[in-house]
Amino acid sequence: MSSPRTRRTWLVAALSASLIASGAVGSAQAEPADVTAPAAVAFSDTFDGPAGAAVDSSKWQIETGDNVNNHERQYYTAGNNNAALDGQGHLVITARKENPANYQCWYGTCEYTSSRLNTSGKFTAQYGHIEARMKIPRGQGMWPAFWMLGTPVNWPDSGEIDIMENVGFEPSTVHGTIHGPGYSGSGGIGAGYTLPGGQAFADDFHTFAVDWAPDSITWSVDGNVYQRRTPADLGGRSWVFNKPFFLILNLAVGGYWPGDPDGSTVFPQQLVVDHVTVTTG
Repeated sequence: MSSPRTRRTWLVAALSASLIASGAVGSAQAEPADVTAPAAVAFSDTFDGPAGAAVDSSKWQIETGDNVNNHERQYYTAGNNNAALDGQGHLVITARKENPANYQCWYGTCEYTSSRLNTSGKFTAQYGHIEARMKIPRGQGMWPAFWMLGTPVNWPDSGEIDIMENVGFEPSTVHGTIHGPGYSGSGGIGAGYTLPGGQAFADDFHTFAVDWAPDSITWSVDGNVYQRRTPADLGGRSWVFNKPFFLILNLAVGGYWPGDPDGSTVFPQQLVVDHVTVTTG
């Protein structure tokens, strides 16, 4: 299944320069989030079940195929070979170095397999607190993400909210970004959050969240707010974040932004998800 996100061309130099120039890069000394306690749980998955079981199909669907326009190197597979419960309350998305002949990518037979899940047709959110507690993978070429797409999908006009993205060459930093008409791809509006003292996000679980209201989106890591975006940040361009969005979890391998794996990258790599929760109120 081809996603509108595959039509983006990530240019990391441009993105990094824009973040640095704007002074938007956050740090672990950010102030704690001041968010009113939400009233109701709209969506929750704590990934309970036996080891090796597939995800709950009433909540998630599994996408298949490659991402040609990002020049990613993985093939997203069906079933539970690359996405399965671990029997300890986690979803494990595994990227493997393998190239079965039946997995054809834009450049030929794929070198890697992985998984991408979404809630399209099963659950959409419109405002609220959206969070996932996860332990990300490590290594050059890894690109884990927790994000949302607006419905009906017509990217970038329908909008995209990236709650968390990490590229393996930045082990201590994650990014939060919005994309819409006139501010998509490398022109997305966002910021990074960096752990202190050279800590790596792959060393432990962290909670990545947005608090989404009609006229603002606020990002936090472990409860620490590091950026807030409003229509005033768009320079007159359209704020497209007043509609339902569905959730996406994936682990990409390679691509324009992270670059390809190299000899330092150890496989398999895993994105371990403890829970995904959406609360409203």
